[in-house]
Amino acid sequence: MCGITGVIGEKSSKLVIDEMLTAQNHRGPDNRSSFIEENISFGHNRLSIIDLSSEANQPFYDQEERYVLVFNGEIYNYLELKEELDYDFKTESDTEVLLASYIKWGKDCLDKLNGMFSFAIWDRNEKKLFAARDRFGVKPFYYHLSKGGDFYFASEIKTIHKAGIKKTPNKKVWASYFSFGSYGMPNETFWSLINQLPGGHYLEYSNKKIKIHKWYFFEERIKKHQNNYTYSEAKEKYITLLKNSIKLRFRADVPVGFNVSGGLDSSALLAFVNLEEGKDKINAFTFYTDDERYDELPWVKEMIALTKNPLHQVLFKADDVEEFAKYISLHQDEPFGGIPTLAYAKIFQESRKQGTIVLLDGQGMDEQWAGYDYYLKNTDSTIQGVNASPFRSNVLSEDFKKSAEKPVYSKPFDDDLLNLQFRDLFYTKIPRALRFNDRISMAFSIELREPFLDYRLVEFAFAQPKEFKIKNGVQKKMLREIVSEYLSDSISYAPKRPLQTPQREWLGEELKNFVSSEIDAIEKSEFSDWFVIDELKNEYKNYLNGDNDSSFHIWQWINYNMLVS
Repeated sequence: MCGITGVIGEKSSKLVIDEMLTAQNHRGPDNRSSFIEENISFGHNRLSIIDLSSEANQPFYDQEERYVLVFNGEIYNYLELKEELDYDFKTESDTEVLLASYIKWGKDCLDKLNGMFSFAIWDRNEKKLFAARDRFGVKPFYYHLSKGGDFYFASEIKTIHKAGIKKTPNKKVWASYFSFGSYGMPNETFWSLINQLPGGHYLEYSNKKIKIHKWYFFEERIKKHQNNYTYSEAKEKYITLLKNSIKLRFRADVPVGFNVSGGLDSSALLAFVNLEEGKDKINAFTFYTDDERYDELPWVKEMIALTKNPLHQVLFKADDVEEFAKYISLHQDEPFGGIPTLAYAKIFQESRKQGTIVLLDGQGMDEQWAGYDYYLKNTDSTIQGVNASPFRSNVLSEDFKKSAEKPVYSKPFDDDLLNLQFRDLFYTKIPRALRFNDRISMAFSIELREPFLDYRLVEFAFAQPKEFKIKNGVQKKMLREIVSEYLSDSISYAPKRPLQTPQREWLGEELKNFVSSEIDAIEKSEFSDWFVIDELKNEYKNYLNGDNDSSFHIWQWINYNMLVS
């Protein structure tokens, strides 16, 4: 896991690339290097995970030094790919396997990669750039193309701003966020002039122009998996895939641990992690807030009692929120999910202190096995567990609201449930969770791996019939049965619980002064005309008086002020 950056064009220089590398140094504190030629510069911040030697540092060159690679992520099946390649390897790294794969197969290498990645390869002979992002967009790739054709790319938005690209809010994306909760389409960001390469796409740049192509055709692959397995056959195949996915993600030359909550997905992760060798030494991490209404610590302890993993319990308090929110906002660059994201970030801070450099988490099960409550209701909701609208468009000025666009998502399947799952995988839940998680893990120089987002697992589970996912009102039916075979029924059939922090209460009680000060700051901000300030203050007064079924709109205002004002 690392940070990559580059500039192609007249603005390229060592001074600019050094500034960009400094901006994202947290992504890779183990080494910092650059490649500089006329009108081209690449930079790399390295977090050493596989092959810790200096020979694996980047930018990385092939044997003839025709190609220059900067790469962020991991290719989990690099050992298997290595056996297919007739190449004189000088390192034990997955980086060299990636470059050798590209040299042999070109863009077709992407279909062979099982991993999380964003990378850029410069062909010094042809003066062309090839860049790509993994299937679900686990690893980020942001870019800017100037009017003159200069091309900038980086792992974080702030890095491109540091190169001199003006930080200007994207009014449409912000308005849509406040009005509909949208975080933008896969190519958009909250900042004008900066785009992102969508997951499952590659980019080519030459002669001051870019072309973007889709390479991962999920919809077509799903049709190939709809082979009418029996229930027992499907369960057996899924277990085999799950075991292999986790085994691949234990490939590292540094300590590997995992995050655990009291939910079903964490239970599955716990069960299969403990099939690995040396399981009694694999550290588990969890957070709690000392609020029995929300804490999952009792369930976590029940689960860990079965497996005996060393458990690190991280306390997150209301007093931590203000300072930590400002710190995490600087790393996120865009709005993020609220106090639960802050509490989760504390885990990575503790993991770094403990020397566990790689963590696994359970992201992705709800989307592939239809675990959200709104899948039962077949609604357009994207937020779990709320009864009323979580948005307050009445606090927005009429002019600002005109910029909002209600997002319209592709519906490639003749099935409402599959289309909802597809939306959450490629447009809503997964893209934003992956962005939140990448930034908070990298803020503390920790690599986060998501074994349940192995594309083989997602495709197979997604393609199974509805009754394998939901039966008699029980969601994630097959997964629950699998987990019960390894842990217990009380764990695998526990109901899905709300997010594990008292955000709603804290924003109206312990953090009341903090919230009020942030609202006052909005009134004095450069973009105060986006809001009807009296309505804003009145809505918070209503919140304090009990209109608090949802706290998301309160968090939106706080987060906006930290990022824009």
